[in-house]
Amino acid sequence: MPVETTEAQAARPPLPGATGGPGALPGPDVARLLDLAWAQPAAHDALQAVAEAVTEVLGFGVAAVSVVREARSVEVVAVAGDPSARAALLGTRTPLADLRLELAVAEEWGTLRFRPHDPALPAARSEGWVPDVEVADHPDAWHPLDLLVAPLVDGAGTLRGLLSVDLPAGGRRPDVEARAQLERYAAQAGRALVAALEREALHEEVRLAAATRTVARATSAASARLDLPGTLRRCQRAIADGLRVDGSWLLVPDPERPDPERNADGVAGDGVPGDLVLRDGAAAERPDDLPDDLLRLARETAGAAWREQEVVVVAPGRPGPGLLAPEQHARVLGHLARTGTTSLALVPLGAGPECLGALVLARGAAAGDWTDAEAAAAIDMGHDLGRAVLDTRLLERERRLVAELQAVDRYRAQLVSTVAHELRTPLSAIVGHSELALDRDGLDAGTRDALTAVQRSAGRIDGLVRDLLALSRAGDPQAEVERLPVDLRAVVDDVHDLLGLAAAEQGVELVVEGDPAAVVPGDATLLDRVVQNLVGNAVKYSPGGGRVTVSLRRGGGEVALAVADEGIGIAADELDRLFGEFYRSGDPAARAQPGTGLGLAIVERIVARHGGRVTVTSQPGRGSTFTVHLPAAA
Repeated sequence: MPVETTEAQAARPPLPGATGGPGALPGPDVARLLDLAWAQPAAHDALQAVAEAVTEVLGFGVAAVSVVREARSVEVVAVAGDPSARAALLGTRTPLADLRLELAVAEEWGTLRFRPHDPALPAARSEGWVPDVEVADHPDAWHPLDLLVAPLVDGAGTLRGLLSVDLPAGGRRPDVEARAQLERYAAQAGRALVAALEREALHEEVRLAAATRTVARATSAASARLDLPGTLRRCQRAIADGLRVDGSWLLVPDPERPDPERNADGVAGDGVPGDLVLRDGAAAERPDDLPDDLLRLARETAGAAWREQEVVVVAPGRPGPGLLAPEQHARVLGHLARTGTTSLALVPLGAGPECLGALVLARGAAAGDWTDAEAAAAIDMGHDLGRAVLDTRLLERERRLVAELQAVDRYRAQLVSTVAHELRTPLSAIVGHSELALDRDGLDAGTRDALTAVQRSAGRIDGLVRDLLALSRAGDPQAEVERLPVDLRAVVDDVHDLLGLAAAEQGVELVVEGDPAAVVPGDATLLDRVVQNLVGNAVKYSPGGGRVTVSLRRGGGEVALAVADEGIGIAADELDRLFGEFYRSGDPAARAQPGTGLGLAIVERIVARHGGRVTVTSQPGRGSTFTVHLPAAA
C-alpha cells in the first residue's frame, strides 16, 4: 500500500535528492562518464549528463547533483529520472549547515553516507521530494525517506557538492557487494562532477592568468626600454581585455616633472599637475571620459588602497567602499548615472610600501559585477605596473648618476693631469738649482745638509708627480692602448735586472720562473710599469733574508703573472681597499716605508685597460701574492 509521507516528511528534511539502492556496474565505463563531463559546453550540462548516467547505469530511479554555493548553501543543479522529482528539486537550496548535520549522524559506507528513516526524529523542515511508493515487507526494504549520498570533495578535501540517489532497483537497500560497486563508481563519478563544476572557474582563472601574464611580460622589459608611457599603453589593452572593461585610465604621479605641459607623448596632466595620465583609446573619444576631479580623487585614494591592498569598486546598489567618504562616493555615483557606466574600479599601483599611481577601470552592464578573482588579478597587475614604474625611474636616475659621476671623474682626471704638469716645471727648477748650489765650493756643513734635504724632498715630490701622471694616463678613456705583441717574460727579466741590485742590497732574493713564452697583446711601457710596481712593492715590504718569486703561467687563453713575497702581509679587512687611490695600510711596519699610495691603483687601471684583472691573497706576517691575469696573444 502507498506510504503516508506527510508526517514523515515533516519529521526529517531529506537532502537534495533522496538516495539508495543496489545495482551492478554494466554499460558505459567511468572513462566515458569523464568524457561526458568535459564534453558539455557548460558545467551544468556536464552535471546533468552525470546524473543521467547514474540512473541508466546503476539502475536508480532518481539521481541528483547539488553543488556548494559560496560556502553557504547547497543548490540542486541537475536531476535525472522521475520527472516529478526534477520539477520539485531542481534549483532548490539547502543551508550548508543543515547538510553537515545530516552527514554527521549518517552511517559511513566507505565514501558513501547512509541515513535510514527514523520516525522518532523531531519535526523539522518539510522541503524536498519523497516518492509515493510501497515499502516491501523485508528487513532491508528501502524506505522513501532513506538517504544515500556521496559527498563530492576536491583535492584539498573541501566539500564541493553531493551525488544523491533514490529508488534503488528491487526496492532494497544495497548489500555489501552492491555498496562496494556503488562506492567505486561514486568515487570516480565524483571526480568527474568536481571537474565539471570547476570547469567554469578554471576558464575564469585561465582568462585572468593570461591577462596578468601579458602585463607581467610587458612590464618586465620596461626598464630596458626606458619608455614608461609606451609600456603602460601596451599593458592597458591587455588589462581591458582580461578584466572585460570598456575604458581605462592610468595615472602616474611624477614628482620630478611638476609641469603638466611636459608630460610625455602629448598626454599632459589636463588639470592634474605633475601626473602622467594615459587614457585608453576608446574611452578618450567617448563623452563619458573620466573628469579631472575624479582623477584627483583617484590619486588621493590610491595610497590608502595600496596600504590595504584593496580594489575600490563603486556601483549602484553596492555598499560604499570604506576608503571613500560619503560625499566622494556620491560624486562617483553621479558620474556613473550621467554616463550610463555600470561600475568604476580603482586599482592602486605600487612597489613595496610605496604607492606609485592608480588604474581606474570602467565597466558596462555586459561585464557584470566584479568577482574576488578579478579583484585579486587586478591587484597583481597593480604590482607589476608599479614595479615597472619604479624600475624605470630607478634606471633613469641611475643613468643620470652614472653620467654625472663620469663627468666628475673626467674633471678629476683632467685636474690631476694639469696639476701634475704644472708641478713639474717648478720642481725641475728646485732640483736644478739645488744641484748647482751643492757643486759650489766652500759650503758649510749646515748649508750642505739643508740642500741635500731639499733634493731628497724634491725627489719624493717628483715621484708623486710621476705617479699622478701615470695614474691619469692609465685611467684616461680617451687614450687608446696599443695592442702589439708583448713578451711578458722579457719585461720581467728587464725588471729583474733593474731591481735585482736593490733587492740584493736589502738581503732579499729575487727569483724569476715559469713559462718563457708568455706573450700578451698590449702596451709594453704600461705593462713594464705594472711589473715594476708589483716587484718593487714586494721587495720593499720583504725583510732581509726573504724571497720574492715572480712566476709566469699560460693556460685557458690567458697569461698569469704572479708576484709572491714573504713580507709583512696584509690584513683581511684591507684587501678590498688596496687598489684605492692614495690608500696606505694602517700597519705601522708598512707606513714606515715611503710611498704615495698610488702604485696599486695604477696597476689595476693599466690591467683593466688591457682587458685583465688583478687578484691578491695575503696573510699577515707570512707574505702576499699579487696575480695579474691578462688575455694571451693568439
